[in-house]
Formats: sequence, structure tokens, C-alpha cells
Amino acid sequence: MQPKGSLLLIGGHEDKGEIAGENLTIQKKNKSTSHFEILGELIDRVPREHHIIEIIAAASSIPDEMEAWYINAYQQAGFTHVGIINVANVQDANDPVSIQRVKGAHAVFFTGGDQEKLIALLAGTDLLTAIKTKYHADKHFVVGGTSAGAMCIPETIITGGPIREAIFKKDIKIATGFNLISNVIVDTHFIKRGRFARLAHAVALHPTCLGIGLGEDTALLITNGNHAECMGSGMVIFINGSEMRTSNIEEADDNTPITVENIKVDIIADGSYYLLAERKSTSSETGSQKP
Repeated sequence: MQPKGSLLLIGGHEDKGEIAGENLTIQKKNKSTSHFEILGELIDRVPREHHIIEIIAAASSIPDEMEAWYINAYQQAGFTHVGIINVANVQDANDPVSIQRVKGAHAVFFTGGDQEKLIALLAGTDLLTAIKTKYHADKHFVVGGTSAGAMCIPETIITGGPIREAIFKKDIKIATGFNLISNVIVDTHFIKRGRFARLAHAVALHPTCLGIGLGEDTALLITNGNHAECMGSGMVIFINGSEMRTSNIEEADDNTPITVENIKVDIIADGSYYLLAERKSTSSETGSQKP
């Protein structure tokens, strides 16, 4: 069933911490557009007296000062009510009060942190069911996520894996995510943390999935479950394994580097559009394919 709502996948950057040895120096020419501004622009299209967003802080523990930062930023973006739903255990994720808050929200946003923790807390819960139901039924509803929060939104997700000079068979951990969208795999902080090989590895293992690599300060807005628009100062890299040919990924042992032939790559930037199922760029918001 084609969903009526929208997904906003964000490549990160508002996370305050850095991972030692895993960052490149990035020099930007374009003005950054925060996900707060992007969500604000989306809700402005829907005339309402009040706009409500619920922030789900399950992937990491948000300190009080970070809660205040989120609330202030979203209020400046135009949300008149900003709530924090803290999910510390499965019982929290089945709390009827939280379910009702989601049902009354115009947007739900997953913070960054730990993908495995986020999935363990929310998979199969009433809270996630309420989000998925509203996403499929309400054309004005937006589900957003940044960093780990964005990575958990598809059916197939990356939960970990080291960055090496070569790809090895057991270097990646794959799990089942929230399944708000299928046949894609998302990786975030994509350029800054050098994660091309990691996402290519995931696609080689799951060639029916399109790899989506999100740069920081960059978002991909997905409508109708297929039409994607790039927003922000960075780029989105698509890794397409549908025509993959020779690979040793099945027979390689744990110490043999993986090789893959004929993986395809597309790059889009702010204001560009892409059809996920067709794996083609589009010329405009209408979704017509480029010749």
C-alpha cells in the first residue's frame, strides 16, 4: 500500500560528539539548511492554528540542555507544541498516553544515537504501530529522523561495521528496522565518516535494496514512498546493485577482501529529485524521468 505521509531522512550534524579517527575535513560552499527549517517549511504548507511535533528520544539519553535545544529550535521553525517522548524501556513504548500523543501529532522525529538500542526499544510496540498507521493514512504527517534515527526507518538497516581499507565479509552488521519503507538501506554522516564502502557492502549483500548515503546538513524528503527530493548543503549518494555482476561475496572467507563488479552510483544535491523504485533521477517535482 502506497503511504500518504512523508519521510524526512537527515544525514546528521547536530550531534555534538565526534568519533575519533572517523572524520574527514569538509569544506562547504553552500549555506547549510537545518532539518528544523526543512520541517518548518513542510508544515507551513498545511494551514493549521497549531502544529505539533513529538520528539522520540530512544536511541540515546538526551540531557536536559539538549531537550531545551530541540524544543527551542522546533518552536522557531513554527511548531507551536514540541513534546519529548522518552522511551527507556518497552513499557514506555506501549504507554497509551504516548500513543495518543503520536496520533495527535503532525510530525514525529527520531533523534540520533544507537540503532540497535532504538530497534530493541521500539520494534513491535504500540508506539511504532501508531506511527506507521498514521504515516500510511495521513498525507500531512511527517516521520523524520537524523543519524541513527534515519537509519532505522527502512526495513533493512545497518547497525554497525568498521571502516577499513578493504571490505571483509563479517565487517558489517545488518538488522530489521522499522519498515516504514522497503528496498532501501540508509547510511548517515556518509561523507564525513567515509562510509561509502560500508554502504556498498550492505548493497552487495542485499542487491534488491538501493543504498542511500546522506551527507551531513543534508536531508532526503520521500513522498508516496518513492519520490525523493534532496534538501540541504551536501549531497545524497545512491548505490545501485540491481545490475551487479561478478562478486566473491558468497564464497570469500573472513580474511579475503570482497570484490564487486558493476555497482552503479548516482549523486544528487539540493533541489534535485530521484525515483527510488525506478532508480532514476527525475526532472522535477512531478516525478517525470529524465531522458
